[in-house]
Amino acid sequence: MKTKLHERSLVLLKPDTIQRGLIGEIVARFEKKGLKITALKMVWPTKEMAAKHYDLPESAMRQLGERTLATYAEKGQKHRTNDPLEIARDIMKKLVGYLSAGPIVAMVVEGVHAVAHIRKIRGATNPLAADMGTITADYAVDSYFIADLQARAVRNLVHASGNVEEAETEIKLWFREGEIYDYDLAIEKILYSKEWEAK
Repeated sequence: MKTKLHERSLVLLKPDTIQRGLIGEIVARFEKKGLKITALKMVWPTKEMAAKHYDLPESAMRQLGERTLATYAEKGQKHRTNDPLEIARDIMKKLVGYLSAGPIVAMVVEGVHAVAHIRKIRGATNPLAADMGTITADYAVDSYFIADLQARAVRNLVHASGNVEEAETEIKLWFREGEIYDYDLAIEKILYSKEWEAK
């Protein structure tokens, strides 16, 4: 049973998740929350596919660069440049290399407020800023600072769509509609049915 608050999101388990044997552990976190996996496949992305995934408008690129500069400022550090777009282009290049470095698991995950729930479960993209109990905090020991010293992307295990619109764009990139399945979970009947109310 779907409500108007029902959403779907793209989740990518990145190459470090697969290499570390964490697929089942991470998928279980979404399932235990009560979210529904409606599509799942393993794929080794090409650089072209990864570049399409990270293709952002200039405004989003600028925000990414500005967030990076803010993170450095919070830690009392200086980035090698103050140009947000240059920082963002460098980050995108590294992310494309990271995502195409090995097999990933792509999933469509659905549920009420799915985007927000998934991002809470995943945690902050910077492992140093992630709250304990999240995937990033519990399993990632990397940081932007270490990654920058080694000229690579931060290894943070999981991508999760940032909002509903982004999710729909990303889902269309990774899945055909025929690969996404609609079915009912028992928890949906419990959560959304009036039959469970006291009479």
